[in-house]
Amino acid sequence: MLLGLMIRDQRAGRTAGRRNAPNRGAVRVTPPAPRSWPRLSMPSVNDAARRMQQLLWPLLLVVLGMGLYELANRLQPLAQRPISLINVEGDLQYIDRESVHQSIEPYLEESLLTIDLEALRADLIAMPWVASAAVTRVWPDQLVITLDEHLPVARWGDSALLNNAGRAFVPEHIDSFEGLPLLNGPERTKRRVMQTYQQFNRLLRPYGHRVAQLELRDRGSWFLTTREGIEILLGQGDVVEKMQRFLTIDKLMLSDRRELIARVDLRYSNGMAVAWREPATIQSGSNE
Repeated sequence: MLLGLMIRDQRAGRTAGRRNAPNRGAVRVTPPAPRSWPRLSMPSVNDAARRMQQLLWPLLLVVLGMGLYELANRLQPLAQRPISLINVEGDLQYIDRESVHQSIEPYLEESLLTIDLEALRADLIAMPWVASAAVTRVWPDQLVITLDEHLPVARWGDSALLNNAGRAFVPEHIDSFEGLPLLNGPERTKRRVMQTYQQFNRLLRPYGHRVAQLELRDRGSWFLTTREGIEILLGQGDVVEKMQRFLTIDKLMLSDRRELIARVDLRYSNGMAVAWREPATIQSGSNE
């Protein structure tokens, strides 16, 4: 029993050694490589589309050129057609329609395509009451002109009017606007003076005052005159705060004697002085 077991172990060892030993003198057989077949080159879809585009583009250009030529031949009579109707639109109160017609008349012989719209617009804006103008072609032979007028808000000196944006314009018959407030100041300050006038007017109106004159002097001092003839000296700085101070005192102490007030000096830091038109029982000058 023991001997048989030992023999079996030796055979197993020889067998294992034989299995692990390298095969000396053995020939390795390499399997044949797979046969490579020649590829058939077929044109791709992108190449075909590209070639088609190269062929079609010249043809499309020729067709487009012929179409444009035919369209130009058909439109040429219409392009030379004179303007038959000019429509002027806008809420016009001061603009003279006869003056508008005189500005348009030199352009009536032009066709719709050849008329110089910018030149016509410039001629219209040069009219005294025209604030803005727009000129539009309407096919086949019409023009639409839209005009906006200046809105006169105040006089600027003796020779011009101001619109609500502080833009000056010089219309005819300016004397008929003497009822408007009179504003004055350096030429470069028109817009600033107009804005200050509008601000003061909003402050004064609830208290029964209205601005008759407003002046900004060269050194930056403001002078205001109400419709009642009260001169208000505001000085240079904090003019809105100073005006509110006057209105507070006016409501408490002066409202029933406004016709006696000649001048109010607000150029003080925390008070004001009042000058009366005629002697009164109240002493001149009052403080908060």
